[in-house]
Amino acid sequence: MNVNLTISGRLASLDFLRGLTMVFLTLESTLLFEHLVPVFEGTWGAHILNQFFHHPWHGLHFWDLIQPTFMFVAGVAMAFSIGKQKLSLTWNQRFIRILKRCGWLFFWGVLDYAVRKNGLSFELWDVLTQLSFTTLVAFLIIDWPVASQLAVSGLCLLIPELMYRFTHIPGFDQPFTDQHNFGNYIDLILMNKINPGGWVAINCISTSCHTIWGVLAGKLLMSNRTSNEKMKWLLISSLVLLILGFGLDRSHITPIIKRIATSSFVLASGGYCVLFLAICYWWVDMKNHKTRLLFFNLFALNSIFIYLFFEIVGDRWFTGYILSITNGLFGMIYLPIIPAAILGSLVVFALEAGLLYFLYRKKIFFKV
Repeated sequence: MNVNLTISGRLASLDFLRGLTMVFLTLESTLLFEHLVPVFEGTWGAHILNQFFHHPWHGLHFWDLIQPTFMFVAGVAMAFSIGKQKLSLTWNQRFIRILKRCGWLFFWGVLDYAVRKNGLSFELWDVLTQLSFTTLVAFLIIDWPVASQLAVSGLCLLIPELMYRFTHIPGFDQPFTDQHNFGNYIDLILMNKINPGGWVAINCISTSCHTIWGVLAGKLLMSNRTSNEKMKWLLISSLVLLILGFGLDRSHITPIIKRIATSSFVLASGGYCVLFLAICYWWVDMKNHKTRLLFFNLFALNSIFIYLFFEIVGDRWFTGYILSITNGLFGMIYLPIIPAAILGSLVVFALEAGLLYFLYRKKIFFKV
């Protein structure tokens, strides 16, 4: 069996994976997972629900794979869009376009954290800010041979690893210790602050691999190989990355830490990203399960918009406002607090999905 893809054709499985990722992120923004905590506390379900929160430090939860998938999918999509642009644009024209895109991603990423109750803030921890860097790196090498792109991704893993281990800056010379590592030191220089959660700005170096590998996966899916061959290479690549990532962790060479994007984390999460794409490609494109995907396409086609909406408007006003209304209405019928909070989160999600459907019907799609 062969799934033929033209350069300009849309890959249904890619839209599905991107949409599914955005659905998870949107649900998290409604506080649904937090509202479910007391429901499952002390039960086996608590272990499953715990997977929808970031691991506190050394380890890997399902939720730690959401951002890598977001950046990986961006790389896959880039392979298709650049391939289409090559038909009519020169390299310089494509470069100017990608610079504008990266500039807007950086702007929106900084704006996301800029407005605080105590004034303006300059922070570089947002996924869009990170993506502005990884997108540029991936574009600059997109026409290189596969081996050369893999070599660059290797450097993106090696450079931070060496900086963490061998810079020996007083107070920041503990490579994999929260608040005392090289990434924290760079944040002090760039922003005069350290993230209390342990996130660091130089994550963009190692996570460039996710976008680079996404481009390579996209090129594979655009190639003339049969679908079975594409699946084979996706699965082999996934297995290799997972073995390398977990191997580094289990052998106590480099721990898997999402918050500073260690090399082992990037490898392991990259393996899962490729696996997710392979599963979606097999189910949606190869098995032709393309019906009833409109719901996920709503989130895929306006992914940047809905991300900025729940991060800026939702976090600062919309979610709290709607929850206040639903809590008040449910209180009138004496609905217990926990079910009311859960239903309130679902109402917020439904309204955001409705907004996306309205934009879809009006053919309004926000792109940067």
